Amino acid sequence: MNTASAPETTGAESLRVRDTLKALYGYVRPHRGAVVLGLLSALAGAAGGLLQPLATKALVDRLSSGGTIATVLLALTVLVLLSTVAEAFGAYVLERTAESVVLAARRSLVGRLLRLRLAAVDRMQPGDLMSRVTSDTTLLRAVSTRAVVNAATGTLTLIAAVVVMAFLDVVLLGVALLVVAVVAAGAALAMPKIGQAAERAQEAVGEMSTGLERVFGAFRTVKAAGAEERETARVTASAERAWHHGVRGAKWEALLGTADNLAVQLAFLAVLAAGGARVASGDIPVSTLIAFLLYLFYLMEPVYKLVDAATAYQEGAAAVSRIEEVDRLAAEPPATRQPVRPRTAGAVRGPAQVRFEDVSFRYAPGLPYIHQQVDFDVPGAGTTAFVGPSGAGKSTVFSLIERFYETTGGRILLDGRDIRQWPLSELRSVIGYVEQDAPVLAGTLRENLVLTAPGATDDDIRAVLARTRLDTLVERLPHGLDTLVGHRGSKLSGGERQRVAIARALLRTPRLLLLDEATSQLDAVNELALRDALAEAARETTVLVVAHRLSTVTDADRIVVMDAGRVRAIGTHEQLVERDELYAQLAATQLLLPAGRPAG
Repeated sequence: MNTASAPETTGAESLRVRDTLKALYGYVRPHRGAVVLGLLSALAGAAGGLLQPLATKALVDRLSSGGTIATVLLALTVLVLLSTVAEAFGAYVLERTAESVVLAARRSLVGRLLRLRLAAVDRMQPGDLMSRVTSDTTLLRAVSTRAVVNAATGTLTLIAAVVVMAFLDVVLLGVALLVVAVVAAGAALAMPKIGQAAERAQEAVGEMSTGLERVFGAFRTVKAAGAEERETARVTASAERAWHHGVRGAKWEALLGTADNLAVQLAFLAVLAAGGARVASGDIPVSTLIAFLLYLFYLMEPVYKLVDAATAYQEGAAAVSRIEEVDRLAAEPPATRQPVRPRTAGAVRGPAQVRFEDVSFRYAPGLPYIHQQVDFDVPGAGTTAFVGPSGAGKSTVFSLIERFYETTGGRILLDGRDIRQWPLSELRSVIGYVEQDAPVLAGTLRENLVLTAPGATDDDIRAVLARTRLDTLVERLPHGLDTLVGHRGSKLSGGERQRVAIARALLRTPRLLLLDEATSQLDAVNELALRDALAEAARETTVLVVAHRLSTVTDADRIVVMDAGRVRAIGTHEQLVERDELYAQLAATQLLLPAGRPAG
């Protein structure tokens, strides 16, 4: 870090401390009753420990005067037992509360992550986001409760102990505090180092998760390329960075722990020397020196608690910073609608009308436009196909309709209403969407089918399976609909995954169906059957298709030709072959060639 930026960084760090404490209070606030109970229990245990040196002094004085010690011993025993029980109960309450804080943080974070806007997710690595839910939230366990209680009990018991020690002998207290202050000043320098090391270690863990997610996302490709060792090296490099920063943090923590013990040991030697001289001179009785030395060792506990609280705060602050970063990312509003049921009684049915009016779009300022003044109108039922060269902006049409991204200019109307005025959950509830790679989630086939329609009945499922020719597949599966499909549907073929995705969309009985190259991996027989099913759906649903096969395009009611982010032409296949040179060229190429027809 250069010197010029140091003042700015200091200001930012101060602001960050305030923000961190505010965020931590937000996590603890719902559990403040339990935290207070744990704090009181810890204080009760600390009070028992605080009285023990005084009881010992009384015991020594009784022995010196020849009195009986049975009562004092009994009181001391009861005191030890009660303080132990109080501390154990307090520890249980705090650990239970800490787990509740972590659970609440994970619930909130997962809900936030799944509502992030695509533009925000595009800028992040999935593995890093996942590590914030797992390892970062785990660090909240210590800082949210243990650090709070340790800081409070450590401070209060330290003050109480100092007051009692001052009552016993103010000279010895001055000697002890002088030694402790010198060592503590050096130890304080290590505090920021722990936080820096913890934050960098967590970042490295996030990189490691990202690397693993990257590999498992293309596992077959990695194996086929013989890239296991290279990818292992990439992931272990992140693991080594995490180790390096973890060891660095451990070094500073060890120094703090050593400073804690060193302060007490040096203070003990100094007090022993000064106290011995005062006993020899008759300034204090030997029982006072013994009690003072016991309090000195008792100081180790509150000092340790304060050091532990500071260490936990430094580590927790790094985690909170990464968790709060997710809260600052742009997110969609929470869904408010009920689970979708096919053919919901009383719901608005019928095909949707879609209109693009002078729509422009780019992903961020300074980047090239994907859409430039795009205009087209889809009046209702039927199939509208979008064709054009790669990068023309065809798939972006669907992303904008779904409001995965917001338009840069112009507006999109659904049923004559700007889609920005629709509640997002309501908008998406009338749309069925099959994206280009037709993803299938890990789980059972049934879970995948009802993902968009949780209220679907068995009859609804059987009907859509027949329409998409998946019924024969289900019959072959060992557990039928309850068969696991593997990670990303790895136990299904590409064509089967596409049919599952189409069935999933149809099961929703949408008013608008978006198909992004949804039949690209189907064989001729299944494509023909699905074409018939989609043609049937198009009689009561508005179907928009991004297509590269001429067999899909020729049957469309209208075709939108796009090029370089603009609408070049709109018409039927016959009209466009005659009127538009680009479409004629596309239709004549193998890319849009129907089976059995020669090029040209």
